[in-house]
Amino acid sequence: MYPIDKILFYYLMRNIYILFITTIFFLSCESNNGQHYESMAESALYGTAVDEIDSNDADAKTTDPLQQAAPMQKKIIKDGRMGLRVNELEVTKQRIDSLLIKYKGYYAQETLQNEAYVSTFRLKIRVPNENYETLIAAIESGKGKILYKEIDTQDVTEQFVDIETRLNNKRNYLLRYQEILKQAKSIKEILEIEEYIRSLVEEIESAEGRLSYLNNQVTYSTLDLTVSKENDYKFTPERRENFFERLKEALSTGWDGFVDFIIFLLSVWPFWFILAGTIYLFVRWRKRKNKK
Repeated sequence: MYPIDKILFYYLMRNIYILFITTIFFLSCESNNGQHYESMAESALYGTAVDEIDSNDADAKTTDPLQQAAPMQKKIIKDGRMGLRVNELEVTKQRIDSLLIKYKGYYAQETLQNEAYVSTFRLKIRVPNENYETLIAAIESGKGKILYKEIDTQDVTEQFVDIETRLNNKRNYLLRYQEILKQAKSIKEILEIEEYIRSLVEEIESAEGRLSYLNNQVTYSTLDLTVSKENDYKFTPERRENFFERLKEALSTGWDGFVDFIIFLLSVWPFWFILAGTIYLFVRWRKRKNKK
């Protein structure tokens, strides 16, 4: 016969083991339920891709490597800053206007600032990438002194390819989820699939916006151009009104102040009655005191 404590220990360990196995089973079922539709989309996506590869395998083997697609052209963003000091500001501005027409550029921002010592045009220029260096060379060849010049370049080819690849994959997933949605049989399945679709649509729109921004920055380069001209300082006295105008203003201001004062005194008339009564009582009290 086994001791009673060993028997209890055996049953206790067996129950703990059964509870552990049951917990793992339910956790795995819950995890697989969340990934069910995603795996369906992946299998549909990759299954189609495998079929396409198999159907085109013979053609791929006979294709000449030289006929394959060429590598993507580099995507370069160019951004520059340049300062120019000239003797004829308006003439220089007209020349830059004509250069932008010639090289198909435009002003993203244009500001004129006139001060006592200097007048300045601050110009934000956007020009097609292929005409960027040509435009800068044309500006430098004109009259004026170059105060500063700084050109920055940023290679976004890898970022561009990454976003484009992810975007194409998400579009394919979206098509597969839309096909799965047509096969859904319960409200719960429809809601779950629609949530996946909503999330995918948001990610696609965000990627498309980023891709559009990069395309614009690559297609059109930016130049922040400052064109300035030193001015001959001239003292300009402050304009003041003549004596009679100032005199009329002073009389009018004084009269308005007097009227305001009278109106104020009238607005506190109850206090005048209180003050008069107080003075009357005080005078009578003084007279009585003097008689005594």
